[in-house]
Formats: sequence, C-alpha cells, structure tokens
Amino acid sequence: MLIQIRAITVKEGYSDAVVERFGQPGGPMTEIPGFIDRTVMVKKNRKKDEEVEEVVVMIRWESEDAWKAWEKSPAHIAGHRNSRNQEKPDYLLETKVSMYEVKATVAE
Repeated sequence: MLIQIRAITVKEGYSDAVVERFGQPGGPMTEIPGFIDRTVMVKKNRKKDEEVEEVVVMIRWESEDAWKAWEKSPAHIAGHRNSRNQEKPDYLLETKVSMYEVKATVAE
C-alpha cells in the first residue's frame, strides 16, 4: 500500500475551504483502479497565537502502480493544467507532499 500525505497550511479561518475542496465524494481519482480512500483532517492542537491552520489530506492507494496510473491519467494532467491557469488563493500558504510505503498495519 502507498499513502500520499498533503499537509496544507492556510491562513486562519480557511481550513473549511480546503476541506470542501478535498472532502467531496467521488471525482475522477476515485475511478482509478487501486484507489482505496481519501481522508481529510484538520489539525486540532494548534497554539492559540498561531494565525494559520493545517489541513492534511491522506490518500491511500493499493500500490505505487495505482498511484502512478492516477498521476498519468488525463483527468489528473488536465487538473494540473487548469490549476496553473488559475491564480493561487491568497489564503493558501504552503503545501508539502510526502509519500509513504506501508510496511505494517495493526488492527485489534
């Protein structure tokens, strides 16, 4: 299993906008064989004086090949092409993307 983590830092008060964008059911990603699920989380324990919020999007794939199929799909490529033509929202401060290979899963 392969997990992609997107940690998205936004100005205070804008986490709901990111949750709305990534938290919608369906979409072309879900049609790719090997897509498992997408989880959207908002960081809970931020400091009171922090003026930013963090949203983490976790996308689980059955394999690296499934993820690569998404990366090479016409829908994914078109989405990136369209986003390049749009101005980045001013509330979006930073996005970090990390990939993890699952080595163990424990369930009780």
